Amino acid sequence: MTALADLLLRRIRAGGPLSIADYMADCLLHPEHGYYTTRDPFGVRGDFITAPEISQMFGELLGLCLARAWQDQGAPAAFVLAEIGPGRGTLMADVLRATRAVPGFHAAAGVVLIEASPSLRACQKATLAPYPVQWADSIDVLVEKPLFLLANEVFDALPIRQFQRHAEGWQERLVGDCGGRLAFGLSAPTRMAALEHRLADTAPGDIVETCAPAQAIVAGLAARIDCHGGAALLIDYGDWRSRGDTLQALRRHAFADPLADPGKADLTAHVDFEALAEAAAPCAVAGPVPQGVLLERLGITARARALAGRMTGAALTAHVAAHRRLTHPAEMGQLFKALALHPRGAPPPPGF
Repeated sequence: MTALADLLLRRIRAGGPLSIADYMADCLLHPEHGYYTTRDPFGVRGDFITAPEISQMFGELLGLCLARAWQDQGAPAAFVLAEIGPGRGTLMADVLRATRAVPGFHAAAGVVLIEASPSLRACQKATLAPYPVQWADSIDVLVEKPLFLLANEVFDALPIRQFQRHAEGWQERLVGDCGGRLAFGLSAPTRMAALEHRLADTAPGDIVETCAPAQAIVAGLAARIDCHGGAALLIDYGDWRSRGDTLQALRRHAFADPLADPGKADLTAHVDFEALAEAAAPCAVAGPVPQGVLLERLGITARARALAGRMTGAALTAHVAAHRRLTHPAEMGQLFKALALHPRGAPPPPGF
């Protein structure tokens, strides 16, 4: 049993079962035993690999997409170029390299990374050493300027709650103590006004997931963009509407039991893009667009061919595999989606 499992069981015995949101929050962000506070989870030696680590093309194309959106909005002389959950800093490094030749873009950009982890901030600082970068704990402290922002695989790691349809309403799925081990259970059924609209497309036994933190973040981004201009590209795996149990744990690049080793595995859930789009009002929303479709529209195949011309052997084989992994429907191309926020009256970013 992990140290965090013991702490959680004691907490449950003292105060009752935990919501899945509370369980996820402790597993991922506990100050002493949390997954993200105790390790670098990225890459081959970690537990998962994200798109920026697969190929430089991902960040290059998204960077140029934001740069074009900046130009389409009149190239404001000062703006915030931000990323939420920037990992090792790989994505922002690719964005900045690809946009060096865009006239005035770097001179106008104030680069800010939204990152709470001290260890990841140190890694980002090393990756982005050639560039002037600032860090912030949340979007709330960003200066009031046009905001051009990226969030790749951020919302899937935010704590969710799960509700199971019952003939008498909804039961919340909870984490409790079953003979000294963590186990899932259900609350008593109750009517829930917030889920009344889901009665039409669910049946008893169906599970619906909600993520209040994701909606709050999108609402904050949308308010800034609607007021000051800018654009946000939100890329994650999920679908238009939540249905079913999508909570999963990933450890050493393999699926694991979400309750088996709290704090030792990454916990994620599919993103409900409909809820994000609704939270963005009154900002304009474009998408979601499948990641593969977006990257093809942004020119990934032409970029891949240009890079391949300088490669041979194993490097070329890996490059071809990376292009497929990012774009093919059987890989990341269909499951991952992109949603864009932009001001009312402004064109959507390229690719949308």
